[in-house]
Amino acid sequence: MTRHFLNLLDATKDELALIIRRASQLRQMQKAGELYQPFVGRTMAMIFEKHSTRTRVSFEAGMSQFGGHALFLSPSAIQLGRGEPIEDSARVISSMVDIVVMRTFGHDRICNFAKYSSVPVINALTDEYHPCQLLSDIQTFNEHRGSIAGKTVTWVGDGNNMCSSYMLAAEQFDFYLNIASPDGYKPNADLLNRYKHRVQLIDKPAEAVKEAHLVVTDVWASMGQEQEQQKRLRDFAGYQVDENLLDLAQPDVLFMHCLPAHRGEEISQNLLDDPRSVVWDEAENRLHAQKALVEFLLQDKIRA
Repeated sequence: MTRHFLNLLDATKDELALIIRRASQLRQMQKAGELYQPFVGRTMAMIFEKHSTRTRVSFEAGMSQFGGHALFLSPSAIQLGRGEPIEDSARVISSMVDIVVMRTFGHDRICNFAKYSSVPVINALTDEYHPCQLLSDIQTFNEHRGSIAGKTVTWVGDGNNMCSSYMLAAEQFDFYLNIASPDGYKPNADLLNRYKHRVQLIDKPAEAVKEAHLVVTDVWASMGQEQEQQKRLRDFAGYQVDENLLDLAQPDVLFMHCLPAHRGEEISQNLLDDPRSVVWDEAENRLHAQKALVEFLLQDKIRA
């Protein structure tokens, strides 16, 4: 049976722990200059219907480092962007490659593609979930502070796809999640109810960050929401993460942001340079975590 990775529930807790451990090993191997090419002759198709920097570079570089090849496919370059049904594109593309990475809009689009794909499909971001970013975040926390199990994480800002992914992560990695979001931007109610033993809403960021071991945020206006920028600036007033807010958390708190960041909006001007910020390691770990994920999904195609 073909394994896909569309959200964090597509792997067991033990499998996720294995992927995270392997990601750190692959990072060490990369830093040591060790050549590891288990996928020579293998091809990754990257279908990106949304713009990307970190996701595209990390997947493309990772497959190259593995000895394989990555094909970047934009909507304007393939028939999927000209109205070909998703199921037809999935059948054809998957018959020619070994794995597919897809960044798209509605989560139903990637689910439909995966249904008709004969090879593993990885969610590189949809409007509902961004699971690969969570692999990187958990890896980064583990490398700086050890296991995240039993710890408290605070999400400040929009209850978006990243927030939803953090709710799934709380369950899969056994931590507790506080969410501070303004009215009108609360997270998915179904997920809140499903994981109420792990997740709680706290109106004020200052209250939500108390006892937090990790504080995370995201931009206030994501891709496709630029026309709402001015309204969101007003609605999110009071939800900026700054140095003073971090001072209310645990003394060894870490700060993360999936990037790109808008300095002076969701974060203070210099927060990325604060010693508690690990955003640059977090960004680099997209490469290593995704390599570990690809290796996991293509175990049967590893060259001896």
